[in-house]
Amino acid sequence: MEAGFYETDITPSIGMERPATYYKLYIESIRDPLKVRAAVISDGKERVALVGVDTGALHSGNAVEAARQKIEKLTGIKGSAVMIGASHTHSGGPFHGPLPEDYEDAPGLIKTLISEYSIVPDPLYYRHVIEQIVTAVCEADRRRTKAMLSCGVGFENKVAFNRRCKMKNGRVYTHPGKGNPDILDFAGPSDPDVGVLSAWDTCGKFLGCIVNYSCHGTTLHEGASADWICYMEKTIRGVMGQDAVTVFLNGASGDLTQVNNLSLNEREIGERYANFVGTRVGAEAVKVIASAEKGDFSPVAARQKILKINRRKPSARRVEESRRIVEEGLKANKISETPWLFAKEILVTDYVIGKDPVASVELQGIQIGGAVYLSNPAELFCQLGLDIKEGSPFPVTFVVEIANGFNGYVPDEKAFTPQGGGYETVLTRFSNLEITAGRQIANGCISLAKEFKPGKIPELPRIKDPIPAWDYGMLGPELE
Repeated sequence: MEAGFYETDITPSIGMERPATYYKLYIESIRDPLKVRAAVISDGKERVALVGVDTGALHSGNAVEAARQKIEKLTGIKGSAVMIGASHTHSGGPFHGPLPEDYEDAPGLIKTLISEYSIVPDPLYYRHVIEQIVTAVCEADRRRTKAMLSCGVGFENKVAFNRRCKMKNGRVYTHPGKGNPDILDFAGPSDPDVGVLSAWDTCGKFLGCIVNYSCHGTTLHEGASADWICYMEKTIRGVMGQDAVTVFLNGASGDLTQVNNLSLNEREIGERYANFVGTRVGAEAVKVIASAEKGDFSPVAARQKILKINRRKPSARRVEESRRIVEEGLKANKISETPWLFAKEILVTDYVIGKDPVASVELQGIQIGGAVYLSNPAELFCQLGLDIKEGSPFPVTFVVEIANGFNGYVPDEKAFTPQGGGYETVLTRFSNLEITAGRQIANGCISLAKEFKPGKIPELPRIKDPIPAWDYGMLGPELE
């Protein structure tokens, strides 16, 4: 086996947009560096690259394809063997959203709503991030060295919670508010798995690791930041060495955040909770690194599957109603109210779907021995991720969301029933795939996993014969 790791800097500048919601926010400070972190793994026959990007989402156009093409040209690593995942920090830079050429043919109102009232990427920053992805993978590949790998799964259930709650009225609300007496229970599960694949060189030096955990990056709401992922990295480096690179790939966390709506403690927002979440996940990762047995992780392989999934189109009545709300709001300068924001989204979504009524959804599988990474480009609900893990034939399965593109929220089907709800089900640019999309993605990932032949996860050496009882241990009791 061979492994190489490298990281590059993509910290945005003060004054750039900070994509985190349905309206424009701007970066007013820099809290910590944002990075691209890459790992290249080889079994001597095939090479794969796993890349984590500190950004809210990936551009749904050609950013991933541009990076893959250049990586393949410079390193020979097949583009189809490069997995690029967004950390989903809500304090990242302006990398996702429509570029000017994506809506150059739009009507005047739509152009205004996109350019002046929606999240848009900065073209220079957009190109910079692509180049830094390429650089990180090329350098990780150049630094490949003979290595021993390990893989394991830890358990952390105190920092991530389902943000959707069942209410007394029979509905489901997203973030219904701490202390709300109408909350009955969580509406869905969380996933406590802390998955870690690690590498050491032949001299025993720790090279780096790939961590997979399911939680939004929403502890911080001011300044540019990698969010709790920064503290996870600090924790791992504090034990394993400052040169260690930690690639983070977010799990199925479309409905998971650090906020426990069933708790009456203060809301889990700010530096304290970024530290709390990151340190606990990082500490659990260190326990896995210390415990997992090192060994051979061949074979290495990659597969892709493209799903064609229909989009949900708004009705003509909904479009006209939204147009009225938008135009009246613009005249009265009432553009920050929820009805106006979602009416704006309907108009833009109607334009987008008119151009592209069927979404291309890339599923990717990367095998490293007995472990498989199964990715999708959605903010996938947690239950769907758990279903993928249960259906996979691999000893260890890591689900990776917001990878190789961005198709917005993909809830499970029950979220669309009369007992469902939550803003993730409302029709916007960030939630418009048909309601069976989640099941299609889950089934597609399971099918993809079954195309590989799973390897083994190294285990501690086992005894050949029973060990005789320790003679001291058979003595006693002696009372006088």
